[in-house]
Amino acid sequence: MGHTSLEKIIALQRNPANIRNLCILAHVDHGKTTLADCLVASNGIISSRLAGKLRYLDSREDEQIRGITMKSSAISLHYRNGDQDYLLNLIDSPGHVDFSSEVSTAVRLCDGAIIVVDAVEGVCPQTQAVLRQAWLENIRPVLVINKIDRLILELKLTSQEAYSHLQKILEQVNAVTGALFTSKVMEERAEKEKKEEEEEKESDILSGDQVYDWSAGLEEADDSQLYFSPDQGNVVFASAVDGWGFSIQQFAHIYSQKMGIKAEVLLKTLWGDFYLNAKAKKIMKGAQAKGKKQLFVHLVLDNIWSLYDAVVTRRDKEKVEKVIASLGVKVLARDSRHSDPKVLLSAICSQWLPLAQAVLSMVCEKLPSPIDMTAERVEKLMSVWPLRFDSLPEQTQELKRAFLQCSSGENQPLIIFVSKMFAVDTKALPQNRQRPLTQEEIAQRRELARQRHADRMAADQTAAESQSHEGQPAGCDSAKMEGLTLKDSQPEEDQQTFVAFARVYSGVAKKGRRVFVLGPKYDPARGLSMLPEGSRAWDHVPAVPHLSVCSMDSLYLLMGRELEELDEVPVGNVLGIRGLEECVLKSATLSTSPACPPFIPLNFEATPILRVAIEPKHPSEMPKLVRGMRLLNQADPCAEVLIQETGEHVLVTAGEVHLQRCLDDLRKRFAKIEISVSEPIIPFRETVVRPPKVDMVNEDLGKQHKVAIIHQLKEEASHGRPSDTLHVDHSGLVTLTTPNRLATVSVRAIPLPQEVTCLLESSTELIRTLEQVNMSLREGKSLDISPRTLEAIAGFKAQLESLLQGRKWRNAVEHIWAFGPRRYGPNILLNLVEGYQRPSLWQCLGRGDQAGEARAQAAGMRDLDNSIVSGFQLATLSGPMCEEPLMGVCFSVERWDIQSASLLQPQDVLDEHSKFHGPITDNRVEGSSETWTAGSCQARRRLQAASADCYGPVSGQLIAAMKEACRHAFQAQPQRLMAAMYTCEIMATAEVLGRVYGVLGKREGRVLHEEMKEGTDMFIIKAVLPVAESFGFADEIRKRTSGLASPQLVFSHWEVISSDPCWVPTTEEEYLHFGEKADSANQALKYMNAVRRRKGLYVEEKIVEHAEKQRTLSKNK
Repeated sequence: MGHTSLEKIIALQRNPANIRNLCILAHVDHGKTTLADCLVASNGIISSRLAGKLRYLDSREDEQIRGITMKSSAISLHYRNGDQDYLLNLIDSPGHVDFSSEVSTAVRLCDGAIIVVDAVEGVCPQTQAVLRQAWLENIRPVLVINKIDRLILELKLTSQEAYSHLQKILEQVNAVTGALFTSKVMEERAEKEKKEEEEEKESDILSGDQVYDWSAGLEEADDSQLYFSPDQGNVVFASAVDGWGFSIQQFAHIYSQKMGIKAEVLLKTLWGDFYLNAKAKKIMKGAQAKGKKQLFVHLVLDNIWSLYDAVVTRRDKEKVEKVIASLGVKVLARDSRHSDPKVLLSAICSQWLPLAQAVLSMVCEKLPSPIDMTAERVEKLMSVWPLRFDSLPEQTQELKRAFLQCSSGENQPLIIFVSKMFAVDTKALPQNRQRPLTQEEIAQRRELARQRHADRMAADQTAAESQSHEGQPAGCDSAKMEGLTLKDSQPEEDQQTFVAFARVYSGVAKKGRRVFVLGPKYDPARGLSMLPEGSRAWDHVPAVPHLSVCSMDSLYLLMGRELEELDEVPVGNVLGIRGLEECVLKSATLSTSPACPPFIPLNFEATPILRVAIEPKHPSEMPKLVRGMRLLNQADPCAEVLIQETGEHVLVTAGEVHLQRCLDDLRKRFAKIEISVSEPIIPFRETVVRPPKVDMVNEDLGKQHKVAIIHQLKEEASHGRPSDTLHVDHSGLVTLTTPNRLATVSVRAIPLPQEVTCLLESSTELIRTLEQVNMSLREGKSLDISPRTLEAIAGFKAQLESLLQGRKWRNAVEHIWAFGPRRYGPNILLNLVEGYQRPSLWQCLGRGDQAGEARAQAAGMRDLDNSIVSGFQLATLSGPMCEEPLMGVCFSVERWDIQSASLLQPQDVLDEHSKFHGPITDNRVEGSSETWTAGSCQARRRLQAASADCYGPVSGQLIAAMKEACRHAFQAQPQRLMAAMYTCEIMATAEVLGRVYGVLGKREGRVLHEEMKEGTDMFIIKAVLPVAESFGFADEIRKRTSGLASPQLVFSHWEVISSDPCWVPTTEEEYLHFGEKADSANQALKYMNAVRRRKGLYVEEKIVEHAEKQRTLSKNK
């Protein structure tokens, strides 16, 4: 197929039934970009000879150098399948785990995906990840098993062995898909059973016979379109580097003409346990049992194997000529004489089994068009957590019809989703690109050039005559002027323009049209109530939270490395939009209707965890750095830019390769200055553990050890503050009084079970939602919460209750005061103050008038209740060891006394009202209004004035006291550091296995398990590795194994470092084993001191370790 014109593509965009939006997903180095090259070459955009070598969609310089894709790139292709013309919007995505966020941006805009799997390596970690992402976005996948040539040339498998190997790969892929499907069916089944139970309770109908249904719902579920199978037409076998690929349908069509067997019969029997009975001329079942060759091996693989044997292995010219003649292909003389046999092989295969034809015909037949979008996917996109779709306004629910109709009518609302912003050089935009000149323009320019040349010659001659005595060269003024104009124009050329990577879901996008930009927190119900009815984006609209108006300055067709300008883009197409950089940071929803809700956020697989601090080499260039980091933050969907309390500019990335790319972008594209980058900032967490029963040399610990810790704590505390305000008892209970002696708090720190910490960490979104709901209830607002959210909160509470078992955790869940830090972290504050009944954290799960109940309970809240919570939040945000956040710690407040407001009254009244444990009776707070008697109000004012002079407001003192109490309670328990851990998956051959283990052992790694991949000599090693030890790990392992092993690092979890950072040897045995200064490296202490040193905190260490007399140069002679 020749090159497709822009007019043809614009015409195809108007027919959404023949549009296919698809992305290519795979593990790193499985051949996505090579496959994309073959598909691009089918449209004549690049030469078919360069397909696989050019990597057309890898347009960045570092992508070409490293040989991996780092960003999602889109291109529009035209394909004719039968008598139908199709437009394929193809998006190539990265496979490296560091850039999995780019995969999320690509998947959201597509309706289907091509999953590419290496025939040798099979299903790898990222293959599972991309299958999961495709499943979560409800898009349909098709499978390409690539690099089949490696089975022939590298593994040297026979065709029969290759068939068994391919079967196993298909089973592995289907196992992943099946697991995802099963979990979904089980969830739906559980929801259905819950509804049925509620209906039975409401109806109160009890039948005599009880029928128990033990089925899980899997029997009734339709999974016919779920699995990959060659006979269903959703699998292609290929070798992209050699340019060939085929599906079963192609061979069924070929052999139906040759053998006279119906194509439908061959389609069902070519894959499976069938064989050809030559005598009976029938296709029979049971090939394996009878020791016969399967039909797929006999008719398909044997032919490919013999072709490779003749062309590549033996180079048999006679056989090659016979094959060429029998296949009826034409091979150029230069290809047949070429020294590289792969050139001849590619020339034959690309005509016999063209890869583009096999893949694109499968895409057109098996992947859905934008019209086929399911109602389930639409509701999922529009359901903003925690609201359910049914609770959205009626106008919003009507938009679902616009999605499903996929119409380009004038009356249809325009809905666009922007998945990411990407930077383009301004000079690369179509309006700034040089276009080819016409003959008239060339002639006109020639005349102008001649005229200028004649004028310059005359000017030079006169200048030479007048200025010969000065010795100044002629024409220097014009040269200077040209230099100045060049300097002035250069900054404009190097500017970056942001283009939005988007898709139209409804209506028609037109150039210059104004649209609403809906932020992720935009509420359509609130927006409709604040905006006048029927208001449009081009009207003058009042200010609405999280809603802004922007104009789409230019629309572009994305063609890989190039952009083509368009006037309008109909529904169902992928496009680029210029002019949104002021309104859209990373992703957004655009619409002409304010009733449209924002789409659900993108689902990112990788967590950004690698931090570095950045500063310019020349301080005067700080504004350029700030601007550059702002641009980088907008251009990268996963990178985060922070300014810490210390004033450091911090860049957070997903891994080392991602970090390197971000720094290169900052230096060369966005800031264009020299920058200094700090050592990676390694995150840690602080926690407490249960007191150990043995010491460092495995001897039993007595009570004296605990007493020594408490004594040491008291000594440390006595240096900082008067001892009468702090008391620590032997059980670890810390009692602290505020400086003005008006309030006393007693706090105890308890380690949380590991399962509870994991649950809290995985439920951050749910805890945040719970906090929002409670805040709304406290303010007296009614919030329509979806039953799904309520069920999730109830399930979360039930899980906590099941995990917090035992005497010390009795009724602990009901007494939870807050979570922290930031009100949703993995630490708990318990209210064990006797007689103080504050509103329950779980009040949203209650029945009846929740807002009324909340207001009634709020009356029982003590004054300064928030100060206790704020002190807890501050304490958990930075711990005492090295100012890192706490994790897995429960603080229980067991006493909280406040002197009453009548402190300045006579002593007898003071004794009567000095302390309380329940709600304040004479000065109760209702909402935000206070009711006091005039006398006590004056007394309180005098008290506050007196205390504020010396110590500041009472609330501030209570926050500080609570924070200090939590820190001292933390130090009264055995403290430990928690390190961030990567899961490391390495594929290596047997000969380099020992070296892999050596590198892992050197870097504190721990191997979890290893297994040999069936049918290969590859081992898969799964290990955990501390993030602190991971820098340079991938490079070292590649060097040590000569490139035969490559690791994939994904952030996994937090793990307690077993060694105590505060430990010092005390017994003879410990001195004997560890020396006087604990000479063997204490890993936790090393990490703690490194963090303290970076933060400018005090580090207890000797500057001179081994002092000796200084020797002068004269003595050394």
